[in-house]
Amino acid sequence: MTAIIYAAGRATRLGPAYAQRPKIMIEFGGLSLLERHVICLADVGIQRVVVVTGHCREAIASELPRIAREHRVEVVECFNPDFGEGSVISLAVSFPEIEASKDGVLLMDGDVLYDSRLLRNLLASKHPSALLVDFHYSTADDDPVLVPITRERPFEFLKRWRGTADKMGESVGFFKVAPQDLALLAEETRARSVGRRRLDSMDEVLRALVKADRFGYEDISGMPWTEIDFPTDISYAREHILPSLNDLRHGILPRPR
Repeated sequence: MTAIIYAAGRATRLGPAYAQRPKIMIEFGGLSLLERHVICLADVGIQRVVVVTGHCREAIASELPRIAREHRVEVVECFNPDFGEGSVISLAVSFPEIEASKDGVLLMDGDVLYDSRLLRNLLASKHPSALLVDFHYSTADDDPVLVPITRERPFEFLKRWRGTADKMGESVGFFKVAPQDLALLAEETRARSVGRRRLDSMDEVLRALVKADRFGYEDISGMPWTEIDFPTDISYAREHILPSLNDLRHGILPRPR
């Protein structure tokens, strides 16, 4: 199985201090988010990682050979030259890699700090296609993508969702997509890769699969993770999430300077 990490966008909400620095290159505990992704993926047996780049691609691409060598994982770049448009274009440019992964694919937001426990739950899911949901979510400081669930099936995938459901949580931004669901993923991606729809988010494609009842879910409530969107997220990640990660158990240690 191939993991595809999407890291093409501009970190505009982080402010001018990060204008020329991709979010995935921010360091936590001496390791960038990018390197932490690769370590966690290697820990669960993923041996091929594709990083979709765009804004400030050189900062990412220059690190890939070293990370691949040190962690014995194939890590390759897929460049999105139209990264200023919607993130659906990043999904579109990665489709040759998706189609080449015959046993399914992991689609992953690049701006998440976590450890491999989340990935183990996702890969071990009984559902052929699955997403991760945290039911301990908050809307106080962010605008999470909400996942309402009825009869144990997600039926919507949307920010600011309002309605009736058995329960509702926040999407982590990691998705296991089975081979039998790749045709619908391709169809929805192609439909949004032309004209004005090129400004669509990748989330709209994933929403279409949720609404078509293709995804099951895994509950990771209580496990440490956070998305990095705002400057306060960086502080929160370093002070509260980083100490809770299974770094020592999985050998994730800062490399010597």
